[in-house]
Amino acid sequence: MTAMINVEVVYALPQRQELVELRLPEGATVREAIEASGLLAKYPDIELDKKNKLGVFAKLVKADTELRDRDRVEIYRPLIADPKAVRKKRADEGKVMKKGGGPAEEQA
Repeated sequence: MTAMINVEVVYALPQRQELVELRLPEGATVREAIEASGLLAKYPDIELDKKNKLGVFAKLVKADTELRDRDRVEIYRPLIADPKAVRKKRADEGKVMKKGGGPAEEQA
């Protein structure tokens, strides 16, 4: 009899999070867990080999990574804007940024 592992597959959307709990044979991969979760059928915009990155507990992994018991597989959505480009644009526009996210003070 094959040993089984318990894993979760998570896909976060802007308004909610999809979480699917699975029981898979020991040696299952990230790709197999995602396919078994049904999320690919429910969200056709997920492209495992193209735009979506994958992780296990916030650590980037490849689709062929073998899972362990109680792993949490995460499917990441692509960034809307590159954080570096946004900071550069703000700097080019001359905006003063203040740590903490509050309003910037005028500099004399």
